[in-house]
Order: sequence, then structure tokens, then C-alpha cells
Amino acid sequence: MAAEKRYILALDQGTTSSRAIVFKANAQKVCATQKEFTQYFPQPGWVEHDAEELFLCSLAVMQEAVRDAKISPAAICALGITNQRETVVVWDKKTGEPVYHAIVWQCRRTADTIAALSRDDKNELIQSKTGLIPDPYFSATKIKWILDNVKGARARAERGELLAGTIDTWLVWKLTGGKIHVTDYTNASRTMLFNIHTLQWDPELLELFSIPCCMLPQVKDSSCVYGETDKEVCGFTIPIAACIGDQQAALFGQGCFKPGEVKTTYGTGCFMLMNTGTTPIASKSQLLTTIAIGLDGQIQYALEGSVFMGGATIKWLRDQLGLIRTAKECDTLAQSVPDSNGVIIVPAFTGLGTPYWDPYARGLIIGLTRGVTKAHICRATLEGIAFQVKDLLTCMTEDAGLPIKNVKVDGGASVSNIMMQFQSDILDKPIFRPKNVETTALGAAFCAGLAVRLWQSKDELLDIWKVDKIFTPGMAKDKREGLYAQWKRAIERSRGWES
Repeated sequence: MAAEKRYILALDQGTTSSRAIVFKANAQKVCATQKEFTQYFPQPGWVEHDAEELFLCSLAVMQEAVRDAKISPAAICALGITNQRETVVVWDKKTGEPVYHAIVWQCRRTADTIAALSRDDKNELIQSKTGLIPDPYFSATKIKWILDNVKGARARAERGELLAGTIDTWLVWKLTGGKIHVTDYTNASRTMLFNIHTLQWDPELLELFSIPCCMLPQVKDSSCVYGETDKEVCGFTIPIAACIGDQQAALFGQGCFKPGEVKTTYGTGCFMLMNTGTTPIASKSQLLTTIAIGLDGQIQYALEGSVFMGGATIKWLRDQLGLIRTAKECDTLAQSVPDSNGVIIVPAFTGLGTPYWDPYARGLIIGLTRGVTKAHICRATLEGIAFQVKDLLTCMTEDAGLPIKNVKVDGGASVSNIMMQFQSDILDKPIFRPKNVETTALGAAFCAGLAVRLWQSKDELLDIWKVDKIFTPGMAKDKREGLYAQWKRAIERSRGWES
């Protein structure tokens, strides 16, 4: 790598905001910019984004990051993109205009379609090919909904006039001025249309969901040069050298390169992934089998558990209930009481993910008495997030048969010391929090840097990763088991509420 090209630009396109970070060759952050965009909730359980606003927001933070870094774009050797997964956009091939808002991964509008698939005994077919448990969470039924409900969309798609893709695909298409229609293996594996064994869009699944294959992008490695940003669009030309789904990016950014290594990301949702190596493991516990990365022509797989409401639950306390003004205040209040005073919060606002996969579950607060204060509610909120992660690790341990020594954590909510300590206690595992909790963006930067040879190997990346704090379990076994049993009772009361 030429001496002057010693920076990586990472775009972390999330569910509620876009964030751009410039990293040095030693993976130290030079600067970061972030901007929120509009969330649309047209009906209960529906979640949408304006795809054009999302792109402009992403472009703005990229441009601002380059300016704030006070470096020439020529000094940036590559752009790595990591993105919210499963969210889909359908747009006109010629004009670039979306035919409908992006339908977000949290959206539950296609629950009835998923239920019909179950009645028709299609679950096993889908799971055997994709590794996914059929759920509205994934992309296939979202694309189908757009084609079925937007006037003229299906006919246009069948004529080859429309393109579809997850957010990485949309961003690359826009950033290259409409020249490149591509995705990577990790994002493709989240669509419920991609066969993770043959590594192809599956004809039988495309027929099942009535989706023309011509709409879908070419699938490539997560770490490779896809093309360059268009100067007229971006104001600069940089190789786009990585696309990787956000949770897989965090797994890679945490240095979980070996089978049995586990990370949990506490973002809008919580996502636990375990690297299982080059062999996919079929789950018996409703976990997902997914692609961890495509690198140097080799596929690595992972087991994944998904919690729909993680850090978003804290935001709910702030924005909808008005109990707190900042996330930090939630921690302060939670630390002011010794426990939740018997309160359990199940944040199933958009259904339950792993291992329940119940789109009809809804959130509840149970155990309320006159002695409950907002401090107890805050503590119960943090504990509810940690309980959901406990559900995931329990399943993962049973399925993989691999020893789990510790769990690496990242994401915005992982800065909460009180939640991380409770997480360690309820898991009975050490929690490793890295110095750089921006591991999603760092994973995208690592992938991009490897593609352009800024870094030569994964071993070089492991030398960069540093731990900040280790949380060790200290809760008695009987207390841990009692609290978890109480959580499981609350979960059962939340299930099937809308059915």
C-alpha cells in the first residue's frame, strides 16, 4: 500500500442512523460522524424508511467524515460498508426511484404470509436451503409484499424494469451512479431466497415467493473491490472494497475468526453470533444458520440468535414513555436500586425473535406493585435485554457442542456497566468489552483493508484488537436460576397476544 493511502472509510448504515468513521492503518479512529433519519410507522407493527433519505443521510456523513478527518480523499485506500440487514428496497432500474419506502427488518406486516407458509408445510424446505426460520423479519416476504401491493410493480419487475436489494445493494448502486448491482454472501443469506449450500439464488424459493431472479443482485465475497464511488455523486472517487451485514461485521471486527468464538452486539436489537467454521450447523433450538463471511473465496458459517428490541427498548423509555432524558440516566436510575423489585419487562414490541419466533407476541410489564418506581422500571429494562441474550446463549451452547469460554460484546448499549455486569451474572460467563466498541464499523474497515492489502492477514488484525474491561460473574447459582425461571414465566404470558 502506498504510504499516502493509509486510511479506511467505514460506513455503518444502521436502523435509526448512518455513521461514518475514518480509521488509520492501526485501526485507531480519526473521526466519526452520525446522523439520524426518519422512522415511519404507518400502521401498528409496520416500520419503514425513506430509501432516498437514507442514502442522502449516508452520503452526508461520509462527506462530513472525510472533511473532519482533514485528509485528502486520495489518502483513503477503500470504503467498507456495513448495513442493517433484511431491510429491502425496490427501485426503478432506469430512474433510480424507489417504488415504495424501504421495508425495515423490524416490520411485521407479512406475518400472515409467514403463517400461510407454515400451514402449507414450507418451513422445512425454507430452513433446509437458507438456514433461516421463516419469519417476517427476512427480506423475501417484504419484496413479495411490494410486488403484490404497489400498483404495476409486479408487471414491471417481470419485464426487468425493477431492481431489488438489501441496503448494502442500494447504497452501492447509488454510490456508483447506478453502475453496480451487487451484494455479498452475508446479506444474501438473510433474504430467505439464497441457498447457503449451493451459494446461489434458489429457483424453488424464487418461485415460492413469486420474485423474478432478474431483480436480484450479483453475489460476491464480503471482502473484495466491487467498484468505485462516482465522483459526480460523492465528490470523490474511492474503491468500494467491502459489503457485510452489520452483525457479521461485528463478529469479524471482534476477531472471532475461530469456531466456537462468540460475540453479542447491543444495538437497536441484540444479535449473538458464533463462528462455526466452514461447515454449517443445523440448529435444533430455533437458531439461525447463516453465512459469517465470504473471504478469499472461502465461506465461513455462523449460528445466530436475534433479539428484536435491545437498545431500542431504552430509547422507548426515553421517547415514548418520557421516563428518562438520556440513556445514561437509565443506568444511573438502575444503579440506584439493588434489584428490579420483582418487575419483569418483556420488550416484545415487534414480536419475539430467537428462540421463540413469535410475530404475535407483544411487550409486557409484569410484577408491578405500589412500591415500584421508575428506577425499578429502568433496571428491569436493562435486565430484560440481558435475559433475552441468555436465551440465545443457552440455545447456542446446546446446538454447537463447542465450549464457550467468554462472550465478546459491542454496540452502543454495551457501554452500560450495570447491564454488562448483570449479563455476566445471568450467563455465568466472563464478558469481554473491547476498547473500540465500534466493532461493526471496524469489521467493515477490516474487510475493506484486507481487500486492498492495507492489512495482509487476519493475524495482523488480531494484534490490533484490544480488551477494555472484563466483567466476571458473581451471582449465586440459585439466584441466577430463580431469576431466569421468572423470566421464562413472563415470556409465556407475552406470547400469542395478537393471534
